[in-house]
Amino acid sequence: MRSRPHLSDLVFGGSMTARVATIAFATALALGQHATAEPAKEGADQGWTTNGGDMNNDRYAPFTQITPDNAKTLGGAWKTELPGASSKASPIIDNGVMYVAAGGGAIMGGGGGAVYALDARTGAIKWTFSPEGAGISALNKGVAIGDGMVFVGLSNAHVAAIDMKTGKLVWDGLAGEDPPAAGQFISAAPVVADGKVLVGVGSGDAGFRCRLVALDIKTGKQVWSFISIPGPGEIGHETWPAEGDAWAHGGGGVWATPAVDKELGLVVFGTGSAYPQYGGDVRPGANLYTASVMAVDLKTGKYRWHFQTAHHEIWESDVGGPEILYDAKVDGKPVKAVAALRTDGYLFLLDRKTGKPIFPVEERPVKQNERLKTWPTQPYPVGADKVGPNCVDPAALPPGFVPSCFWEPVDYDQPNVVAPMSTRFAPTSYDPKNRLFFVSGGADAHWARRQPNPYFFNFSSTAPGIKTYGLLTAFNADTNKIVWQKRLPWPIAFGGGSTVTAGGVVFHGQPDGNVQAYSAKTGDLLWEFQTGAPAIGAITAYRLDGKDYISLVANQYVWSFTLDGKVVPLPAPAVPPTESQFSGRIVSTNQVQISNELENNGLRADLKYVDEYALKPVRTKVKVGDSVTWINAGKEGHTPTARDGSWTAGTIQPGQTATVKFDKPGNYTYFDKDHPWSVGQLIVE
Repeated sequence: MRSRPHLSDLVFGGSMTARVATIAFATALALGQHATAEPAKEGADQGWTTNGGDMNNDRYAPFTQITPDNAKTLGGAWKTELPGASSKASPIIDNGVMYVAAGGGAIMGGGGGAVYALDARTGAIKWTFSPEGAGISALNKGVAIGDGMVFVGLSNAHVAAIDMKTGKLVWDGLAGEDPPAAGQFISAAPVVADGKVLVGVGSGDAGFRCRLVALDIKTGKQVWSFISIPGPGEIGHETWPAEGDAWAHGGGGVWATPAVDKELGLVVFGTGSAYPQYGGDVRPGANLYTASVMAVDLKTGKYRWHFQTAHHEIWESDVGGPEILYDAKVDGKPVKAVAALRTDGYLFLLDRKTGKPIFPVEERPVKQNERLKTWPTQPYPVGADKVGPNCVDPAALPPGFVPSCFWEPVDYDQPNVVAPMSTRFAPTSYDPKNRLFFVSGGADAHWARRQPNPYFFNFSSTAPGIKTYGLLTAFNADTNKIVWQKRLPWPIAFGGGSTVTAGGVVFHGQPDGNVQAYSAKTGDLLWEFQTGAPAIGAITAYRLDGKDYISLVANQYVWSFTLDGKVVPLPAPAVPPTESQFSGRIVSTNQVQISNELENNGLRADLKYVDEYALKPVRTKVKVGDSVTWINAGKEGHTPTARDGSWTAGTIQPGQTATVKFDKPGNYTYFDKDHPWSVGQLIVE
């Protein structure tokens, strides 16, 4: 009979070693054999055949034609507009053909979307595959190829296998549950290894027990499934409460393409947040394997080890970007390693064989909330640098909001807290020649709102006026220290990340439509090109007919670039704002209600919650000469007031109304003077 590991071993991914004033973290992560860093032979065609460039997910292109000296001569080789589609997926290129997935409008469930095959020399569309019934998620990150087929995950947690030559469906395989569980869908790009199609399934936000699944490449039948949230009798189940079924809806979404080490027989992948998202009070414990890096056996899917980046996760701190396999140096000796990025901008560098950190990791005390059952400590890499500040800058917030820091709990009696976010889903790249990681992130922030019912989860409209910025950062792989960092106008943690070439150039796309090239060694901007749409797709590279290409998807446009390309830039799209804006529908109405019933966006669709500070609608439009009436349906007094001081409705007591007439056009942001985090928009035309 297999002995059970001790609880502390489960939480910390292995045995712990005592250190001075700290606990060094023994953790988990193993996978893969790093591909050689040798540049491609001159003239030899070479594609980009997995989502991360190779099984290591390092987004390293072994091409040398494009250099810091000549990058300024890059131009468009070709441009193709996808008919009625948009995408942020990574193109896959093989034998002169490019394969691109475009998501439909829905994130999970619903139809729409397609897979396109394009001529990689000209951009001409060769075929289109549109799945019947459930479509492709709007969050789709790309496809995989193998055995003459293209594989794409669908919004009903199925995988479609498509003939590479004809675009016809070969098989349809189920990666989720049958009958379908609420919220199950696939956004991750699959990867093919060992005769299997490996694909991650979400969504933990809907209370689904997420998983990594292996399907037989020839039949689509399930070979194995590793579920992120362990059930009774499984390793790690002890980290969930003994009473109730919190584990049954635990979360742990698998959002990114796994990395594969065939030599060690390992698959490495990250998992997402716990469920209910902010409801730590109903799930005491470390809650494995949420917010973790997992290593499982390639042949069987059996647990090998884990490393949890956030214990008792209540911050939506998904390990959402692909892990990177690379060859580390520790005390002058080579070590097969894994790099994983946490949402606060720290890189965890781990031994691939043993799962232990290759540099010390310590447990540091963090702020506690007894009601939310917070974990006393969180892991930190000792002496490492990070992307972005640890706390929200108070100067970056509009009036009435309170800044917080990483790992500070937010409870239901804190309705105006803004939490930091440094890194998220954007993939990291690794340059084995210069031994540098390139991380996309910044100083981002979000309004963190917990409601009294722990199962109530609402994506509230963004608080307008939060100032943010982006950071493109190069880390030394041997020290985990920053080598250079570039501040950018917009946060880039949710974008396409970066790709680096053997020629010493890092490519990155911007929300304003510009694709850019930077020197890998210095971070100097070398080139930029306007694609005409937000350039937030993951960049890939390939060589055809002796010529190096760089490609990406910018919304509806697929672009390829080469030295001395002749296709000219497109007109720029609207410049994105550098601070958060109002979101949601603008409603033409003369009435605004204060205190409203909100609907739950999580698994419990039956839940409702009356928010004392919610406006309905948040965004209102009237004509010059119209009057607007505010109705207080709450239990407290409220005072709608223009932020510029030009008008006020006065204090409105519960059950009362107040009316203001508007004789001049304008776009007003207004707030509740008594509760300044209650913010609305009024457009007078």
